[in-house]
Formats: sequence, structure tokens, C-alpha cells
Amino acid sequence: MTQTAEKFAQVRKEILSNPKAFLEDHEVMRALIAADRQQQPSNVIDLRSIAMDRMEDRLNKLEDTHRTVIAAAYDNVSSMNQIHRAVLSIMEPDDFNGFLQYVEHELAPTLGIESVGLCLETQAVLAGQGPSLSKEFGTGVTFMAIGEVEDYITHGRDMNSRPVTMRAVRSGSGYLFGDCAEPILSEALLKLDLGKGNLPGMLVLGSKHPDQFAPVQGSDLLLFLGGMFSRIMRRWLA
Repeated sequence: MTQTAEKFAQVRKEILSNPKAFLEDHEVMRALIAADRQQQPSNVIDLRSIAMDRMEDRLNKLEDTHRTVIAAAYDNVSSMNQIHRAVLSIMEPDDFNGFLQYVEHELAPTLGIESVGLCLETQAVLAGQGPSLSKEFGTGVTFMAIGEVEDYITHGRDMNSRPVTMRAVRSGSGYLFGDCAEPILSEALLKLDLGKGNLPGMLVLGSKHPDQFAPVQGSDLLLFLGGMFSRIMRRWLA
């Protein structure tokens, strides 16, 4: 008993010396409120405790929302840094071959994804022939028939495509990702405007994560990447 009394006296002393610290401890406050409730008669309704429970629920929801917003902001800043690094690196090569080598081998790791492919429409590929790789431009470039870029983006539906399309990869439609070691589950399609007199192109980004590219996500950063990529391609094609 003496030992218990000494412990109680020590706890009491700590509470009196710094009561604010105990008030800010949620678990301690829950325990004290629960002990107070146990001493109340069963036919007494404590409206104060009910109000406190509701306020605590609201506080927990607010904290969850706060954490979600912070996480989203961090992800956005991280993605922005990746896009900026990619754009600066795309502008670095001094010749077209170096540009294609970067797109084929280094752009995907810079963006933190598994696959990047450049698709260009050409009259040399006939409709229905299917996409073909070019030995001259490397495995990072796929040539398609006229109209196939739009057809791939819209899945053949009669509709206008957006500059950026993010979605899950359909079964059997992953042929643009080549022999990627990881299965591609989501893709971002950046439609490229290569200037007057040139057929359109498409930059295909592939990720093994199904939620990496989703229709509900904001597309501002990818829109910026696609715009910069289009302008750099026009320079090489000029």
C-alpha cells in the first residue's frame, strides 16, 4: 500500500506541475472520462460526455483530412520535380540519336515508371498492318498507320481525344510497351502535336501500379510534359 501511495503521489505531483501535457494526451483523457462515467448512475445521461465524443470524432476526421492533404501535396511536389528533371534532360542531347537514346533508356527511370514509348504515325505503315518498330530509330520508337494514334487513345470510339489520357491498361492492348520486365497495369497517353505538315505522335507512359495513372488524377504536369516534348520533337523534325 505504501508503494502504491508513493506512486499516486508522484503521478499527482506530475499532473499538478504540468497539467497541460496531460490534457493534450488523448489516451489519458479517454481513460479519465471513462472512469468518470463508471461512477455515474445508470439512469443518468451525461450530455457533456456525448458532446465530447462527437467533438473527438470530428477532430479525428479533421486530422485524417489534414494528413491526406499533406500527403497529396508532397506527392505533387515530388511529381513536379520528376517532370522538371525529365524536361531538362530531354533538352540536353546535342543530336537526334542522343535524344532517342534518352527517351528509350533513361526517361522512364527519371519519371519513376516502368516504360516509355514514342509512337509516330507514318504513311509507310498501312492500316491494319499493326505497329512496327524501326531498326534505325531503336526499340523506343513505334511507327503506326495514319489515324492509329487517335484510335488507340479512344479505343476506336467516335470521339475527340484529350491531350492527356490516363487509364488502366486493357487486356491485350499492352503491345506498345515491348518486352518490359514488369506487367504494365496503367498508362498515360500524351498526344503530340508535331507541327504543320507532320502527322501526330504519342508518348506512352506505362506503370506497373494500377493507380499510378487514373482518370480522376490531375493532368497539369503531364500536359506540361507533353507540350514540351512536342516542341522538342518539332525542333528535331524541322
